[in-house]
Amino acid sequence: MYSRKRLAVLLVGLCLLSIVAGFFSYDPLWQKASSWRSWTLGLDLAGGSYLVYDVDLSAVSFSDRSSVVQGLRDVIERRVNLFGVSEPRVYEEKSGETTRLVVELAGIRDVSEAIQMIGATPFLEFREVQVRGEEASDVTFVQTDLNGRFVKGAQLGFDQVSGKPMVQVEFTSEGADIFAELTGRNVGQPIAIFLDGELIEIPVVEQKIVGGRAQISGKFTVDEARKLVERFNAGALPAPITLVHQQTVGADFGHDALSKAILAGLIGTIIVGLFMVAYYRFLGLFAALALAMYVTLTLGVFKIVPVTLTLAGIAGFILSIGMAVDANILVFERTQEELRRGLSRREAIEEGFRRAWTSIRDSNVSTLITAAVLYFFTSSFVRGFALTLFIGVLMSMFSAITITRTFLRVFLVPHGEKKVSNSGIEAKDVI
Repeated sequence: MYSRKRLAVLLVGLCLLSIVAGFFSYDPLWQKASSWRSWTLGLDLAGGSYLVYDVDLSAVSFSDRSSVVQGLRDVIERRVNLFGVSEPRVYEEKSGETTRLVVELAGIRDVSEAIQMIGATPFLEFREVQVRGEEASDVTFVQTDLNGRFVKGAQLGFDQVSGKPMVQVEFTSEGADIFAELTGRNVGQPIAIFLDGELIEIPVVEQKIVGGRAQISGKFTVDEARKLVERFNAGALPAPITLVHQQTVGADFGHDALSKAILAGLIGTIIVGLFMVAYYRFLGLFAALALAMYVTLTLGVFKIVPVTLTLAGIAGFILSIGMAVDANILVFERTQEELRRGLSRREAIEEGFRRAWTSIRDSNVSTLITAAVLYFFTSSFVRGFALTLFIGVLMSMFSAITITRTFLRVFLVPHGEKKVSNSGIEAKDVI
């Protein structure tokens, strides 16, 4: 059996957490009390620049195409970040044999500025390192003839002895000669590798390397080594990007749409809460309170993640509100069935939750699977919808099973019994 005192403490804690989440989620209040950033709005709400680049993969082998595209995405994001643009969205779109990169820059309304940020195909180069004087910090990087044009590609490998990850780089025949000469005169010295003028790695040459194959090993993880491979391939393989579409999205429509979406969600939530109270009485009252707590807690999670709000994302959240109520309805209907069987109020509620859990679990898991598929196999606004729906469904399960249940356990009559007639429960005994 459970302790009512502990449950009361838990309920107070949940209520306080919901209040804090609501305060945290409401920008005008939170901004006055902290330096935390505001909500991150998507392009459809904040306005900005929308660019579409065609990626020419005709000269890239099929096995290397994914790595090249991932490397290009990484380079574009880094270039945009250098200009102080927060939360840029860069994602891949495929249609048949056509591969495109879509760049969304919320808040940047000068398309020419956005185009200049991104530039063209990334440039990979190797530079010699010269130290002047006795101070190791006085370092000069000297350009060489070796650059990404002479690199065939790179791939992830592992040391056969230590098992540590390493990057295997292969040069063209002309690049092999340049690399052999470069390593021959820098044995025991580092060679700096730059991508778009930014230092990405500075390995030390152990010996002169001939044959056009090199291995870069170091104290990096598998993910770091894979990222380095992507950057090598992005700057090495011939995969030029061409701007095929550009658009400036105004913020006026977004602000109006956001206000209407929030108002619609608020009205819908209130109507659902009133319906629950009217139909299920005290049970409905607890469900309405749990629903209000669900909304504030979920918005708090959205802001912590953080979730970039779009109209599609807001739609996913509003849909999850309905699903949160659906779980309560399943529980309440099961509870009413148990009351009709003559169980006490306490026993009926516990049995109602137990019997409804399998239906709640299965329906929500199927929705979570659908949301996950949408998130990983689609792009743009559909991913925003899938993300908010996924988080919302998880929070709705917590709301129905934990918050509503705690309310009922704290406020139900400990030993109340239901009087059952042939037609069911008497009206005065229905909770």
